[in-house]
Amino acid sequence: MDDIKLAKVENVRMIDRYNTKNPTVGTLYLTATHLIFVEPDSNKETWILHMHIASIEKLPLSTTGSPLLIRCKTFLSVTFVIPKDSECHDVYTSLIKLFQPVSINKLYCFNYQPAKDDYPKNAGWDFFKLEAEFKHMLVPNDNWTLCSMNEKYELCDTYPRQIYVPKEATTLMLISSSRFRSKGRLPALTYLHNNKASICRCSQPLSGFSARCLEDEQMLEAIRKTNPNTDYMFVVDTRPRINAMANRAAGKGYENEAFYENIKFHFLGIENIHVQRASLQKVLEACEQKSPTMSAFLNALESSGWLKHIRSILDTSSFIANAVDKGVSVVVHCSDGWDRTAQVCSLAQLMLNPYYRTIKGFQALIEKDWLAFGHKFSERCGHIQTDAREVSPIFTQFLDCTWQLMSQRSESFEFNERFLLILHDHVHSCQFGTFVGNCEKDRLDLKLAERTFSLWGYMANHLNEYINPLYKPNIDESIKANLAPQCIKFWRGMYSRFESGIHPREPLGDLLLDSKEHCNSLEDHVQHLTKRIASFKNYISKSAKKLQDATTTTTTKASKETTTNEINDNKYNYDKKLSELSAADDDHPLKASNMSFANLSLNAEQASTQTLTEEISSVALDWKSMRNVTTCSCSTPFDQFSKKTHCWRCGEIFCERCIDKNVALPGHDSGKPVPVCRGCHRQMQKQSP
Repeated sequence: MDDIKLAKVENVRMIDRYNTKNPTVGTLYLTATHLIFVEPDSNKETWILHMHIASIEKLPLSTTGSPLLIRCKTFLSVTFVIPKDSECHDVYTSLIKLFQPVSINKLYCFNYQPAKDDYPKNAGWDFFKLEAEFKHMLVPNDNWTLCSMNEKYELCDTYPRQIYVPKEATTLMLISSSRFRSKGRLPALTYLHNNKASICRCSQPLSGFSARCLEDEQMLEAIRKTNPNTDYMFVVDTRPRINAMANRAAGKGYENEAFYENIKFHFLGIENIHVQRASLQKVLEACEQKSPTMSAFLNALESSGWLKHIRSILDTSSFIANAVDKGVSVVVHCSDGWDRTAQVCSLAQLMLNPYYRTIKGFQALIEKDWLAFGHKFSERCGHIQTDAREVSPIFTQFLDCTWQLMSQRSESFEFNERFLLILHDHVHSCQFGTFVGNCEKDRLDLKLAERTFSLWGYMANHLNEYINPLYKPNIDESIKANLAPQCIKFWRGMYSRFESGIHPREPLGDLLLDSKEHCNSLEDHVQHLTKRIASFKNYISKSAKKLQDATTTTTTKASKETTTNEINDNKYNYDKKLSELSAADDDHPLKASNMSFANLSLNAEQASTQTLTEEISSVALDWKSMRNVTTCSCSTPFDQFSKKTHCWRCGEIFCERCIDKNVALPGHDSGKPVPVCRGCHRQMQKQSP
């Protein structure tokens, strides 16, 4: 590739801030997609995807070489000391061109090909349809209808083609309301609760100090009338009041309660994208302190304001969820309705509806409230070279808030922490086309469904890794966040996950999930063996009855034939008759080709030995303990963020690269594909006819 000036550098030192005195020495490789550091002594590899790089800094020369500091969007921070300054400069200039392309068409997803053909390119793109999600909420109905005016994105180009509005809303109301709202983002339904209370979302009105729009006022009144529970509704502006006042001076602003009847207006004070970006930067500085003390870390975390922002988002979401739960509809907006609005609308639904706390439901929630309603993923995540002021950790905060809820109510969520981390990393990786672009129209224009793979298709092949072993479905209809300051926690698993030496060897969730999977495997095997034993019993009783009938018949015939035949060979008669019976009996499980009374049990055993052996040996009864396994059989060392996976056939532990096959085991009754290692997969292919 033209951008790569130097593909390989020897004797590079990788500095770990917890072990600065003994840096690791290895080889640095630069490929078209990754930066790879290989430690020859331990055989450990550190892979850094170019798209994950947030910043590259060439530090001043030291006595040992030229340091290159790389910070990643996954919160990995690593320093490579390259012996020659010229080599360091070549690596630096190559990475500058590679980590943030100028054109969206240069993103990784347009060249990515899976190492194995586990799923087709179209897998996952049709998992979620907006119409199906609203049908799940029983929409359209008597109060809400599908508006076809945005079919070609003429009403609002950052909204989905299908938007749902009150049945009372006229064409004039929709067009006028769209023109009166910033970026044309008129009020539209995003969630309808089972008590008819709704959540609608929009952007700020272009009201300035005195402007008004009668049709927009009528639109909000039409939304209020869709809910017969109350005679008022809430309008929630998620911004601090001072920010909204500043926007009024620019001709924008917020709803005037004097013009909008039957509404109760609330400011709920979530800071803007610039404050959130600066706050995260301070969190990372707190995590990267050279020799952190308890007080220094806690003071730095406090001054970052990060946990205060997380609490503020949860507080606003709780206000919306509580209102809807009590039967009051809510209209939500921020400035343009694609950042704070997306956060709080989706979190409120997460609190209200247990469906969104399942793996499929959470993905559907992201598809609806983030992708379809136009969160600017490419700009907020800095996928391509853009205005740095547009980058902000809005989606990261949404995942953080979800994790806070999971920490408080773990039994209410089907998914685990790993699920959230995978989502976070792939939103930034651009390996899949799912999160590329800023709205639905962008994704259609780029033909992403035809040109790229879907993250949902990939995740469908790894669902067993994302299960929360403590999940209890249907335990609660709605959940509430505990907003006490001591209950809002720092998410070490996200922001400090690459720090070595301070983590337990295996997360408790992984150990629980592993135990649950082992139990599932054994129960599935027992189910299969129970059915096999039942079929044996059935066959033996059938065979015994047929043998008895055959013996009686043959004895009768033999006595008749004594008068005419000089030779009476009972064994011959038995064999002949049983052979006929065997040929006629097609339903028994162990049919032998040369059955006779004398060798019945022997032939049955021989016919079934191979099948039985395959079935019994295909399921590992004992699984190796995770505790003492430090390396995979391929010599890849396990660290605190690598997943250890058991092969369900042999019970050994492997890394993710060595256990990339899912197949159904003959000894399992369910026939469900389960993870097996490459060696077992090869053996099974040889055994199968």
